[in-house]
Amino acid sequence: MDKKVVPGSNPKEEVFSEKIVFINRVTKVTKGGKNLSFSALVVVGDGKGKTGFALGKAPEVANAIRKGITAAKKNLISVPIKDSTIPHEVIAEFGSVKVLLKPASLGTGVIACLAVRSICDTAGIKNILTKVLTKSNNPINVVKAVFSGFQSMKE
Repeated sequence: MDKKVVPGSNPKEEVFSEKIVFINRVTKVTKGGKNLSFSALVVVGDGKGKTGFALGKAPEVANAIRKGITAAKKNLISVPIKDSTIPHEVIAEFGSVKVLLKPASLGTGVIACLAVRSICDTAGIKNILTKVLTKSNNPINVVKAVFSGFQSMKE
């Protein structure tokens, strides 16, 4: 799901693209029965090098997505982009996930899994090669690993 936010009456408001990476249904069993809630992993970016992610949790899917989008806009980071790709190769880790991010030549495109592809699309990266090097492909940890890799990059 890709959605563009239309700027409102505020002329300084930036236009962000939003992507929903993962929606998880969580059930808590209590004495009174089962309590159902949802968590939504959302990635937000302006397509010019700024991107952020957040996990929104709520009893309904729409509210979880809305919470995730507002939290992601507050946690934006700047991604170094050089000729529509990243400046250098980096191996990033978070938890048990290890991700390889490698610059690609012009015309290669984004070769990545769903979680990494959505981050690259919202950040404005057009050419990149990526690989999740571990067995674990938990989308939350993959997204956190990619963001730690982007933060460790040098211009």
